[in-house]
Amino acid sequence: MRRCVLAGLAAITALPALAQTSTANCRGTLYLTIDTGWSREAEEIAAILRRRGVRATLFVADEPSFRGDRTLSPSWAEFWRARAAEGHVFASHTWRHWYFNGDAGPGRTRFVSRRTGEGSEVLDQAALCAELARPIEALKAMVPEAQVLPLWRAPGGRTTPGAVSMAQRCGLTHQGWTARGFLGDELDSAAHPNSALLARNLSSIRDGEVLVMHWGVRSRREPFAGILEPLIAGLQDRGFCFATLPADGKR
Repeated sequence: MRRCVLAGLAAITALPALAQTSTANCRGTLYLTIDTGWSREAEEIAAILRRRGVRATLFVADEPSFRGDRTLSPSWAEFWRARAAEGHVFASHTWRHWYFNGDAGPGRTRFVSRRTGEGSEVLDQAALCAELARPIEALKAMVPEAQVLPLWRAPGGRTTPGAVSMAQRCGLTHQGWTARGFLGDELDSAAHPNSALLARNLSSIRDGEVLVMHWGVRSRREPFAGILEPLIAGLQDRGFCFATLPADGKR
Protein backbone atom coordinates (compact mmCIF):
# COMPACT_ATOMS: atom_id res chain seq x y z
CA MET A 1 0.00 0.00 0.00
CA ARG A 2 1.43 3.32 -1.09
CA ARG A 3 0.72 5.11 2.21
CA CYS A 4 2.84 2.56 4.04
CA VAL A 5 5.60 2.91 1.45
CA LEU A 6 5.63 6.68 1.88
CA ALA A 7 5.57 6.54 5.66
CA GLY A 8 8.42 4.05 5.69
CA LEU A 9 10.40 6.07 3.17
CA ALA A 10 9.96 9.22 5.22
CA ALA A 11 11.11 7.54 8.39
CA ILE A 12 14.19 6.07 6.74
CA THR A 13 15.32 9.05 4.69
CA ALA A 14 14.41 12.01 6.87
CA LEU A 15 17.55 13.67 8.22
CA PRO A 16 18.24 16.74 10.33
CA ALA A 17 18.73 20.00 8.51
CA LEU A 18 22.09 20.41 6.82
CA ALA A 19 24.09 23.47 7.81
CA GLN A 20 25.36 25.44 4.83
CA THR A 21 27.94 27.51 6.64
CA SER A 22 29.39 27.70 10.12
CA THR A 23 26.69 28.97 12.47
CA ALA A 24 29.21 30.70 14.74
CA ASN A 25 28.75 34.06 13.01
CA CYS A 26 25.08 33.70 12.03
CA ARG A 27 22.68 36.40 13.15
CA GLY A 28 19.75 34.29 12.01
CA THR A 29 18.73 31.31 9.88
CA LEU A 30 16.63 31.28 6.72
CA TYR A 31 15.03 28.28 5.03
CA LEU A 32 14.89 28.53 1.24
CA THR A 33 12.31 26.26 -0.38
CA ILE A 34 11.88 25.81 -4.14
CA ASP A 35 8.75 24.49 -5.86
CA THR A 36 8.98 22.88 -9.27
CA GLY A 37 7.32 25.39 -11.60
CA TRP A 38 8.11 25.88 -15.30
CA SER A 39 11.81 25.30 -14.57
CA ARG A 40 13.04 27.64 -17.29
CA GLU A 41 15.76 29.12 -15.07
CA ALA A 42 16.54 25.88 -13.24
CA GLU A 43 20.19 25.57 -14.23
CA GLU A 44 20.85 29.27 -13.63
CA ILE A 45 19.29 29.11 -10.17
CA ALA A 46 21.18 25.93 -9.29
CA ALA A 47 24.47 27.60 -10.26
CA ILE A 48 23.69 30.61 -8.04
CA LEU A 49 22.91 28.39 -5.06
CA ARG A 50 26.15 26.51 -5.64
CA ARG A 51 28.22 29.70 -5.80
CA ARG A 52 26.63 31.11 -2.65
CA GLY A 53 26.87 27.85 -0.70
CA VAL A 54 23.10 27.62 -0.19
CA ARG A 55 21.23 24.35 0.18
CA ALA A 56 17.46 24.37 -0.17
CA THR A 57 14.47 22.14 0.40
CA LEU A 58 13.00 21.16 -2.97
CA PHE A 59 9.27 20.37 -3.22
CA VAL A 60 8.76 18.25 -6.33
CA ALA A 61 5.70 17.73 -8.55
CA ASP A 62 5.33 16.38 -12.08
CA GLU A 63 4.67 19.65 -13.90
CA PRO A 64 5.06 20.62 -17.57
CA SER A 65 8.46 22.17 -18.20
CA PHE A 66 9.77 24.70 -20.70
CA ARG A 67 11.50 21.85 -22.57
CA GLY A 68 8.20 20.22 -23.54
CA ASP A 69 8.62 17.33 -21.13
CA ARG A 70 7.64 17.05 -17.46
CA THR A 71 9.73 17.87 -14.42
CA LEU A 72 9.82 14.32 -13.05
CA SER A 73 10.38 12.68 -16.43
CA PRO A 74 13.58 10.62 -16.79
CA SER A 75 14.94 13.48 -18.93
CA TRP A 76 15.31 15.48 -15.69
CA ALA A 77 17.20 12.75 -13.84
CA GLU A 78 20.61 14.40 -14.29
CA PHE A 79 19.32 17.68 -12.91
CA TRP A 80 17.81 16.11 -9.79
CA ARG A 81 20.84 13.87 -9.30
CA ALA A 82 23.11 16.93 -9.29
CA ARG A 83 20.92 18.70 -6.74
CA ALA A 84 21.00 15.68 -4.43
CA ALA A 85 24.80 15.55 -4.72
CA GLU A 86 24.97 19.24 -3.72
CA GLY A 87 23.12 18.49 -0.48
CA HIS A 88 19.65 19.78 -1.28
CA VAL A 89 16.81 17.80 0.30
CA PHE A 90 13.40 16.93 -1.14
CA ALA A 91 9.72 16.72 -0.22
CA SER A 92 6.39 16.14 -1.98
CA HIS A 93 4.46 18.87 -3.79
CA THR A 94 1.75 16.42 -4.98
CA TRP A 95 2.03 14.51 -8.25
CA ARG A 96 -0.42 16.42 -10.45
CA HIS A 97 -0.06 19.91 -8.93
CA TRP A 98 -3.81 20.32 -8.68
CA TYR A 99 -5.42 22.46 -5.97
CA PHE A 100 -7.29 21.42 -2.84
CA ASN A 101 -10.74 22.97 -2.95
CA GLY A 102 -12.81 22.00 0.09
CA ASP A 103 -13.51 18.76 1.88
CA ALA A 104 -16.22 16.34 0.80
CA GLY A 105 -16.87 14.77 4.18
CA PRO A 106 -14.75 12.84 6.69
CA GLY A 107 -11.70 11.32 5.01
CA ARG A 108 -12.50 12.89 1.63
CA THR A 109 -11.10 16.05 0.02
CA ARG A 110 -11.60 17.71 -3.38
CA PHE A 111 -8.61 17.99 -5.71
CA VAL A 112 -9.15 20.31 -8.69
CA SER A 113 -7.09 21.11 -11.78
CA ARG A 114 -6.68 24.70 -12.93
CA ARG A 115 -6.15 23.50 -16.51
CA THR A 116 -9.13 23.25 -18.84
CA GLY A 117 -10.30 19.71 -19.45
CA GLU A 118 -8.51 17.98 -16.57
CA GLY A 119 -11.44 18.25 -14.20
CA SER A 120 -11.47 17.35 -10.53
CA GLU A 121 -11.47 14.37 -8.21
CA VAL A 122 -12.47 13.53 -4.65
CA LEU A 123 -9.56 11.86 -2.88
CA ASP A 124 -10.09 9.40 -0.06
CA GLN A 125 -7.37 8.50 2.41
CA ALA A 126 -5.61 5.96 0.19
CA ALA A 127 -5.83 8.20 -2.90
CA LEU A 128 -4.39 11.20 -1.04
CA CYS A 129 -1.47 9.16 0.27
CA ALA A 130 -0.86 7.86 -3.26
CA GLU A 131 -0.95 11.40 -4.70
CA LEU A 132 1.68 12.55 -2.19
CA ALA A 133 3.81 9.43 -2.53
CA ARG A 134 4.03 9.36 -6.31
CA PRO A 135 6.45 12.29 -6.88
CA ILE A 136 8.81 10.87 -4.27
CA GLU A 137 8.64 7.43 -5.86
CA ALA A 138 9.49 8.96 -9.26
CA LEU A 139 12.35 10.96 -7.75
CA LYS A 140 13.81 7.97 -5.90
CA ALA A 141 13.62 5.85 -9.04
CA MET A 142 15.95 8.39 -10.71
CA VAL A 143 17.96 9.42 -7.64
CA PRO A 144 18.01 6.64 -5.04
CA GLU A 145 20.36 8.64 -2.84
CA ALA A 146 18.00 11.64 -2.58
CA GLN A 147 17.31 12.70 1.00
CA VAL A 148 13.56 13.03 1.51
CA LEU A 149 11.85 14.80 4.39
CA PRO A 150 8.43 13.71 5.74
CA LEU A 151 6.93 17.03 4.62
CA TRP A 152 4.59 18.08 1.83
CA ARG A 153 3.36 21.35 0.36
CA ALA A 154 -0.02 21.89 -1.25
CA PRO A 155 0.12 23.65 -4.63
CA GLY A 156 -0.37 27.36 -4.08
CA GLY A 157 -0.13 26.67 -0.36
CA ARG A 158 -3.89 26.01 -0.46
CA THR A 159 -4.89 23.39 2.05
CA THR A 160 -8.11 22.14 3.63
CA PRO A 161 -8.45 20.80 7.18
CA GLY A 162 -9.22 17.39 5.73
CA ALA A 163 -6.21 17.32 3.40
CA VAL A 164 -3.86 18.32 6.23
CA SER A 165 -5.18 15.72 8.66
CA MET A 166 -5.33 12.99 6.02
CA ALA A 167 -1.72 13.73 5.01
CA GLN A 168 -0.70 13.42 8.65
CA ARG A 169 -2.10 9.89 8.57
CA CYS A 170 0.20 9.30 5.57
CA GLY A 171 3.11 10.33 7.82
CA LEU A 172 3.53 13.81 6.31
CA THR A 173 3.41 17.30 7.81
CA HIS A 174 2.30 20.26 5.70
CA GLN A 175 4.93 22.96 5.20
CA GLY A 176 3.94 26.37 3.91
CA TRP A 177 5.99 29.56 4.00
CA THR A 178 6.11 32.49 6.38
CA ALA A 179 4.41 35.85 5.92
CA ARG A 180 7.57 37.58 4.66
CA GLY A 181 8.83 34.46 2.91
CA PHE A 182 6.93 34.87 -0.36
CA LEU A 183 9.70 36.16 -2.63
CA GLY A 184 7.33 37.23 -5.39
CA ASP A 185 8.54 35.27 -8.40
CA GLU A 186 4.93 34.43 -9.36
CA LEU A 187 3.85 38.07 -9.47
CA ASP A 188 3.39 40.04 -12.68
CA SER A 189 6.72 41.65 -13.50
CA ALA A 190 5.14 44.80 -14.93
CA ALA A 191 3.54 45.57 -11.57
CA HIS A 192 6.32 44.01 -9.50
CA PRO A 193 9.67 44.45 -11.30
CA ASN A 194 12.76 42.72 -10.05
CA SER A 195 14.20 45.91 -8.60
CA ALA A 196 11.14 46.35 -6.37
CA LEU A 197 11.12 42.70 -5.30
CA LEU A 198 14.82 42.86 -4.43
CA ALA A 199 14.38 45.97 -2.29
CA ARG A 200 11.28 44.61 -0.57
CA ASN A 201 12.80 41.23 0.25
CA LEU A 202 16.08 42.65 1.52
CA SER A 203 14.26 45.01 3.86
CA SER A 204 11.48 42.71 5.09
CA ILE A 205 12.99 39.24 5.61
CA ARG A 206 13.63 38.35 9.24
CA ASP A 207 15.24 35.50 11.17
CA GLY A 208 13.46 32.16 10.80
CA GLU A 209 11.63 32.92 7.57
CA VAL A 210 10.65 30.03 5.30
CA LEU A 211 11.21 31.45 1.81
CA VAL A 212 9.46 30.18 -1.31
CA MET A 213 10.34 30.47 -4.99
CA HIS A 214 10.28 28.31 -8.13
CA TRP A 215 12.76 26.98 -10.67
CA GLY A 216 11.16 29.43 -13.10
CA VAL A 217 7.62 30.80 -13.63
CA ARG A 218 6.22 30.72 -17.15
CA SER A 219 4.10 33.87 -16.87
CA ARG A 220 6.81 36.14 -15.45
CA ARG A 221 8.43 38.19 -18.22
CA GLU A 222 11.36 39.40 -16.10
CA PRO A 223 12.79 36.18 -14.65
CA PHE A 224 13.26 36.33 -10.90
CA ALA A 225 16.56 34.48 -11.27
CA GLY A 226 18.03 37.80 -12.37
CA ILE A 227 17.97 39.09 -8.78
CA LEU A 228 18.47 35.84 -6.88
CA GLU A 229 22.21 36.23 -6.44
CA PRO A 230 22.12 39.84 -5.14
CA LEU A 231 19.23 38.83 -2.88
CA ILE A 232 21.14 35.93 -1.34
CA ALA A 233 24.34 37.96 -1.13
CA GLY A 234 22.48 40.81 0.59
CA LEU A 235 20.90 38.45 3.11
CA GLN A 236 24.25 36.80 3.81
CA ASP A 237 25.80 40.25 4.26
CA ARG A 238 23.17 40.90 6.91
CA GLY A 239 24.48 37.83 8.74
CA PHE A 240 21.85 35.29 7.72
CA CYS A 241 22.78 31.66 7.16
CA PHE A 242 20.70 29.23 5.10
CA ALA A 243 19.62 25.76 6.19
CA THR A 244 17.41 23.01 4.84
CA LEU A 245 14.19 22.44 6.75
CA PRO A 246 14.18 20.17 9.78
CA ALA A 247 12.32 16.88 9.41
CA ASP A 248 9.37 18.13 11.45
CA GLY A 249 9.09 21.33 9.43
CA LYS A 250 9.23 24.97 10.48
CA ARG A 251 6.47 27.32 11.57
